[in-house]
Formats: sequence, C-alpha cells, structure tokens
Amino acid sequence: MNPVYTKLGTTIFEQMSARARATGAINLGQGFPDGRGPEDVLAEAARALLEESNQYPPMMGTPALRQAIAAHYAAHQGLDLTPEEVIVTSGATEALASAILALVSPGDEVVMFEPLYDAYLPLVERAGGVAKLVRLEPPAWRITAEALAAVASERTRLLIVNSPLNPTGTLLTAEERALLADFCVSHDAIAICDEVWEHVVFDGAEHRPLIAEPGMRERTVKIGSAGKIFSLTGWKVGWMCAAPAIAAVLAKAHQFVTFTTPPNLQAAAAFGLGKDIGYFETMRRDFQRSRDRLADGLRGLGYSVLPGSATYFLNIDLAASGVDMSDVAFAQWLIEEAGVATIPVSAFYAQDAVTNVVRLCFAKQDATLDGALERMARRP
Repeated sequence: MNPVYTKLGTTIFEQMSARARATGAINLGQGFPDGRGPEDVLAEAARALLEESNQYPPMMGTPALRQAIAAHYAAHQGLDLTPEEVIVTSGATEALASAILALVSPGDEVVMFEPLYDAYLPLVERAGGVAKLVRLEPPAWRITAEALAAVASERTRLLIVNSPLNPTGTLLTAEERALLADFCVSHDAIAICDEVWEHVVFDGAEHRPLIAEPGMRERTVKIGSAGKIFSLTGWKVGWMCAAPAIAAVLAKAHQFVTFTTPPNLQAAAAFGLGKDIGYFETMRRDFQRSRDRLADGLRGLGYSVLPGSATYFLNIDLAASGVDMSDVAFAQWLIEEAGVATIPVSAFYAQDAVTNVVRLCFAKQDATLDGALERMARRP
C-alpha cells in the first residue's frame, strides 16, 4: 500500500455524518440542506436526462453552461468573463484539485488561511507544494499585512483563499481584498479563489470577487459551485474561471481528473443560473431566517454565538458560553449524550488550532433545527 495515502484520514465531515447515521443524531455537522432544492431546476435536469444526449459532453463543459456562467457573473458581479475562460468541473473540489495540480510545482510555496477547507492542504502537498499557513482567530477572523509578510518569500507562487469563509461565515473586507491583491501582484503570485458560497450571504452583505481587484484579472482562478447556489450539494457541478493563459493550463489538468460532468446536470445548472434575481434574494432570505432561528435558540440556551453573515454555518464560542471543554470533547459529548452532530473548528487547522469554537449547519428545516435545540437544552 502506498504510504503517502495511508497518512490521509477520513474527513471530519464524513466521520460525524457516519456517527449521526449510526446513532440517530440530528446532523448539524456536514453542510447540506435537508430540502429538495428548486423544483424547476430539478425538472430541467430530469427533462435533459430523458430528452438530450447522455454521452460525453465537451471536456471544457457544455457551451450552454459556460455561456450561462459568464452571463451570470456579468449580471451579478459585473465581471467581463467570456465562455472560453470557463471550465466546468465535477464539483468545486475537483476544480480545486485541477487548479492545484495545474499550478503547483514541487517546492512552490502556497499561502493558505486557517481555518481552511480540509482538501486544500493534502492537495497542495500531493502536488509537491509547501504550505505557508496564516492563522486566523475569532471573533473577527481577519487577515493582516503582518501575517502575510511573515509567510512571504521569493518562492511564493500561489495563494488559496476562501470567501465567504467556511467555517467562520465571514467575508473578505474591502481592505483585505486590496491587501491580498497587492500581495499577489508584488510577489507575482496566482490566487485560487474558492467562492462557492458567493450567493449565500446575509444582512445586506455582498460578495465581491478578488478577480475584480486591480491587477487580479490575469492572475486569478475563480471557483464556483452549482451545488451551493441551488442547495443541491449531491450534484457536484462546479467550475473554474481564469484568463486564457491560465485556463489553458487548468484544462490540461482537468482532462486527466474527471474529464467531464453529467450533461443533464450541466443543462439544469445553466437553466438555474439564468433565473430571475428574485430566486437568489428569496434563497438568501430563507437561509437568513433559518440562521436567526438557530442563533436565537442557542442564545436562549446560554450559548455565545459568533457573528457570521454568510455560508450555511454559525459558530458557538464554548469558553464564552461557560463550557469548560475543548471543541472536540464538546462535539463528542453532544453527539453521544444529546444526539446532535456538530463539527469542531479545530479540524480546520493543521497547526496551532483554535479549540474553543464549534460549527453548526443551519441549512435545515424548522423541525430539524427545533429538534436540535430541544436536545441541546441539555448542557455539559
């Protein structure tokens, strides 16, 4: 057995979901909604499955979806992408893998921010890259010029940033976007921007892509996800957008990873991206209501809820809540004794972890959230 892969563990998300299934716990751990998703998008997927070709679509993605992605970003974020700058992937994680395999060479230093999505670090290391980690801390989770300077060197080649940020539910500020753009330009580095939560923002917040910052149009890979936009996480339809010189390299890696993505799901994603803005506003309003329902319930139980204005997640500060346990110990206690699955935020760190924050997913029906709150009334 290859010793490289024996070192890789099962993700915390799969571990907690498996335990929830085995024990009957309410799963507020893994980030998936428990609704059906938009019916018209589902209907378009079913229609395309029955009426259109089910053979290999183009490796770069169907022309309809690539055009829809470019048009969607023009309408919602003011970007000037062309369909030729879009590559459709089998989920955003495949986009991340293809981008990292395409752009990281052995010895390249890659700046990443903790807490970080658990796929980033093993992908960078498998590609031979050297991780340079920047530690973010609650409650603000902000990037500073000093922290960036501490990890920069002449070997800096890439930067991977997730905004909106899972698990914190925060977005990059205008100052942070300017800081990251200046860092990339001054170090001649490419930014891989994981923006899968770009539409899941609340409280009047607005996602602004790093690719729109001065100097970033030609040095950014922008990654998106139909699964997150339409609450259909099992579809695994994603994409990466980049200027032609970068896109050509990305495509060469993508062709040897999954090559292509189910054509009926691409047709449905193209349909969905063209939906009226009212769909996106309603989606955000409904998720914000669920967030507030869970947050208010947790506060009523004496938990300290950290601020967050994006993603499917909110976080509780255990120390501020009077819980004298680590996040891992609390998450274990909660699933075993109260029957609610959560995610310890320390799992999103490779070193020097924050150990007093636990993440919960609020993208659930009212009955699911209320059931979890009823169980969490029992505190350690």
